[in-house]
Amino acid sequence: MTLLFDSPLVNGALDVLANGVLDFSWWQVLLVGLLFTHITIASVTIYLHRHSAHRSLDLHPAVQHFFRFWLWMTTGMTTKAWTAIHRKHHAKCEQEEDPHSPQIYGLKKVMWEGAELYRAESKNQDTLNRYGHGTPDDWLERNVYLKHSVVGISLMMIINVTLFGALGAAVWAMQMAWIPFWAAGVVNGIGHFWGYRNFEAQDASTNLTPWGIIIGGEELHNNHHTYPTSAKFSVKPYEFDVGWLYITLLSSVGLAKAKKTAPRLAYGEVRPVADEKTLEAVIAHRYEVMAGYARQMRDQLAKEVAALKAGAVDAQIVKAATRWLHRDAEKVPAAAAEKLTQARAAWPVLDKMVTMREELRQIWLNTGRNREQLTGDLQAWCKRAEESGIAELREFSMKLRAVRVA
Repeated sequence: MTLLFDSPLVNGALDVLANGVLDFSWWQVLLVGLLFTHITIASVTIYLHRHSAHRSLDLHPAVQHFFRFWLWMTTGMTTKAWTAIHRKHHAKCEQEEDPHSPQIYGLKKVMWEGAELYRAESKNQDTLNRYGHGTPDDWLERNVYLKHSVVGISLMMIINVTLFGALGAAVWAMQMAWIPFWAAGVVNGIGHFWGYRNFEAQDASTNLTPWGIIIGGEELHNNHHTYPTSAKFSVKPYEFDVGWLYITLLSSVGLAKAKKTAPRLAYGEVRPVADEKTLEAVIAHRYEVMAGYARQMRDQLAKEVAALKAGAVDAQIVKAATRWLHRDAEKVPAAAAEKLTQARAAWPVLDKMVTMREELRQIWLNTGRNREQLTGDLQAWCKRAEESGIAELREFSMKLRAVRVA
């Protein structure tokens, strides 16, 4: 018996179980594990999100199948379920039917139980039928990926242990937790709760950081919710979307093709009056237009605060005005509403800018008026702005009359 356990064959097998066929050190295993998880993130953002859910990107069939196979091994998720749940999230965002809104369920639940919310919604056949159209329905999807998801993640475990030995089990555990934590928890949770906003989208979406690397560009969540059909998530010069970098590389060798990106705001000569072309450009770029208006309001607020004597206005009022004054009224929390009322009373110019901001917003919200009537509304708004005696409003109105569709 002792001779049996001392045999080279047995010793070799035990060595493989302990160290794997690659015999990597712990830091080499960690690097490979991080590479594996990054491939999973890239698979989710490029294939599931941009290609399947939003159709903003075409991928070569070979690339599509690589992503499907990799996700089968590393997450057990199917294309149809993920696509359907994400489309429903956009259709019902921040409403009771939203599958994973922290505004509905609370941040703690979405952050730590996001995977459970996903699994529960994936069993909702109505969601799959209504929102899962256009997803793969071939033999492999029906007979392998859908029926045998456990086989995929089990295969990944075998591969990891074979390559890295005992540390392979830790790599596998990290892979299994990666998407539930970063995508289901961080993006779906914190990405609708905390961060900065480039645009006043119709939901609570935020950008977590300007540099989308760890979560493949999904950090730029407010940008995505503003322009959901854009294959590129970064919109500002200082923002970076690593998913878009990979798409660009795939496109350079003919393996991908972006179908749409966010519209770019362009300017020409200032028109004497706003016309139908101006209206078309303003509506097409309404989020960028309102972001520009918010900057004008913040500049005016800074001037008002600088002109104050120390203690003339409560610091909490200034803080609330800085944070909320440029936001849509329905997005302002009740706790800040009273402070904003006081701010508007203290600064009549800002009060006027808030009023005119809402009037401008109504131009594209008022669906009961025709194109000619809306053009007249825009002309009247520009006239009021330029005759208001407020330099920021006059400057903004003139820029508005120069807006073009890029």
